[in-house]
Amino acid sequence: MTACAPNGSTNLSGSGKRAGFPRSARLLRHADFERVYQQGRRHFAAHMTVFYLRRAQGQRFRVGFTVGRVLGGAVERNRMKRRLREAVRQYWMDASTPADVVINPKKSLLKAEFRELLQEVERAFAVIQQKLAIESERRS
Repeated sequence: MTACAPNGSTNLSGSGKRAGFPRSARLLRHADFERVYQQGRRHFAAHMTVFYLRRAQGQRFRVGFTVGRVLGGAVERNRMKRRLREAVRQYWMDASTPADVVINPKKSLLKAEFRELLQEVERAFAVIQQKLAIESERRS
């Protein structure tokens, strides 16, 4: 029996590298997070709130995660980030609209099935792309 990753692949290198989710695809600076919170819009889902803001340049989504201490201890918070990172890794390449996205999980994320989490991330990305496309059509 072979081990499988949450996405069903058997490629478990264990190298610790973020295959398929490079540094250029992540929000890292505090100023970027603040800009998304203050100027962006929100999408609410059962296990997360997703903040997003269109970028002037770039090719696709940049994604960041914020998991506050109120959601649990370090073990729980890190588990949330790992689950979210894997779900986002599977769908971020499909996102063609240049936008910065910040995902804030809710406590219920820990108990959710991974399949459900994947569906929420996929739906959130689709809604964000749709809303940003409508917004850009209005500006044209």
